[in-house]
Amino acid sequence: RMMKGRYAVTSVERKPTRRTPSAPFMTSTLQQEASRKLRFTAKRTMQAAQRLYENGYITYMRTDSTQLSTAAVSAARSQIERMYGADYLPDSPRVYAKKVKNAQEAHEAIRPAGDTFRLPEEVARELGPDGFDQARLYELIWMRTVASQMKDSLGESVQVKIGGDLDGGTKVELACSGHTITFAGFLRAYVEGSDDPAAELESRERPLPKLDEKQKLAPKAMEAKGHETQPPARFTEAGLVQKLEELGVGRPSTYASIIGTIMDRGYVWKKGTALVPAFRAFAVIQLLEKHFDALVDYAFTAKMEDDLDAIAEGEQSAEPWLERFYFGEGGVKSAAKGKKGDGKSGGIQSLGLKTLVADRLEEIDARAINSLPLGTDKNGNDIVVRVGKFGPYLQRGEDTTSIPLDMPPDELTIEKAEELLDAPSGDKELGKDPESGKPIFLKSGRFGTYVQLGEAGGDEKPKTCSILTSMKPETVTLEDALKLLSLPRVIGKDDSGAVIEAHYGRYGSYIKRGNDNRSLEREEQVFQVTLKEALELLAQPKFRKARAAAPPLKEFGNDPVSGKPIRVLQGRFGHYVTDGETNATLRSGDALETLSEDRAIELLQERREKDKEGGGAARGRGRKGGRGA
Repeated sequence: RMMKGRYAVTSVERKPTRRTPSAPFMTSTLQQEASRKLRFTAKRTMQAAQRLYENGYITYMRTDSTQLSTAAVSAARSQIERMYGADYLPDSPRVYAKKVKNAQEAHEAIRPAGDTFRLPEEVARELGPDGFDQARLYELIWMRTVASQMKDSLGESVQVKIGGDLDGGTKVELACSGHTITFAGFLRAYVEGSDDPAAELESRERPLPKLDEKQKLAPKAMEAKGHETQPPARFTEAGLVQKLEELGVGRPSTYASIIGTIMDRGYVWKKGTALVPAFRAFAVIQLLEKHFDALVDYAFTAKMEDDLDAIAEGEQSAEPWLERFYFGEGGVKSAAKGKKGDGKSGGIQSLGLKTLVADRLEEIDARAINSLPLGTDKNGNDIVVRVGKFGPYLQRGEDTTSIPLDMPPDELTIEKAEELLDAPSGDKELGKDPESGKPIFLKSGRFGTYVQLGEAGGDEKPKTCSILTSMKPETVTLEDALKLLSLPRVIGKDDSGAVIEAHYGRYGSYIKRGNDNRSLEREEQVFQVTLKEALELLAQPKFRKARAAAPPLKEFGNDPVSGKPIRVLQGRFGHYVTDGETNATLRSGDALETLSEDRAIELLQERREKDKEGGGAARGRGRKGGRGA
């Protein structure tokens, strides 16, 4: 609301600011910045860096060092003077001290190769369209290296306080702050990214108009805004690499594989750039912390890294260390005596992994480990998250229901759990089959709603069929179910006498003649397609664009590699993103509603990388022309 009154500047405080450039890249900081600025995964970053190194564009890309060679410093300084002028060149070269646990500095920092640095545009021309990732990563390395040898950025921060007397006599005080850059320095070449948007915002320039103390001010408009504190942001790949480095866990060469492993095993999934933990991860952590806490202790892991470094440097022997780690302090002889552990933390240090595991196996209750108490409902009933073979589900007494795969654990509140448990299951009897007299049920399964003829559990598996996507479970009738259960429908025979059938499966409607099949453009065609239309369809090339007429489910801008628009389509293997040249299926954690353009670009690039690694062998499902995405 408008606060009318008289206002004046009560104080203006100005302070000089100075920002120093960041050190040249080592492996971990390269992975972090490539994640923040280029949206590259750690694996994608290291693949591009490997090719740049092999082709002579950068120095070795697995290093803990932030030091530059004399030749590199000379090359950077000469390029700074030539491109930005002598005003941006410090009097003497900058030297950076690295403060990370377990540093290994056998190589210099990651920098452009050679005694003179090739410009990013020159490298981009040499690499061409196929080297898009490499060109972007080289530009990042070039900017960071050059900026590391430039002068500090100078600026001025201003704090202004404004006092006022409202018409009613109430005194108020307002405050504002600004920041201006007086000398850009290294910012001319490079600005470091951040996982914290607030911190990044603080570094931006926010100029204020010229104000002097006691200056009278007339308010034009005022707006009251609320402020709420936010929980800490989720880990991104960049943030996780930074944390691993701080704890001394892993090495530059292992960060990408660590992240790849936890994603491949389903412990985390990506939502945009954030890494969201899965319920399976909580069950695994519960098992390890309860029964093998020594193995997941950060200090133990860092100590192991030190031991492995000592082995690599020849200060320890590998075989005695491995024997002690597996069999315990006494080695094989001690293990042969069948000693038992005392169940205390750190047992692996003296007992060895073999004895520790043997001691714990009988204690482990698999059901308890895979149970995560959520709370109690309004009636006092316990609600538990259980991690099962086919995914996580909720249990309340005898009631169970699946948890959506794209639901982050922190969004599963008691209220949401009750909503899921109380939702109609979709299992109901629609009526009797006129021919067999068996009941027909409408059921819900992992892949959606389907109809079933007869009861399950006998020697003969009951016939089932998924409902069409155009059907709503609540409006499915007995007549609809009978039509679905009549499939496959015999359309007729061709000139050779081969039977042609119309089928409906998990991936949509299609026609089939022997081992030859074609997708239908619309699901309803499974009941409508004629023999003539089927023969015409079978006469066409198999990998035609059968679904080209279907509108995209989502559209984004142009892909940076192909320059073509990105769309999300429905394929035989589920939702997929495509730029018209490359198709990439959405992962289990990628929800259509929350899919971002950055994630779509990432999926397409991962698909391209996989095609390159496989020599094109897997393109039937991942490339244009496949029967699905």
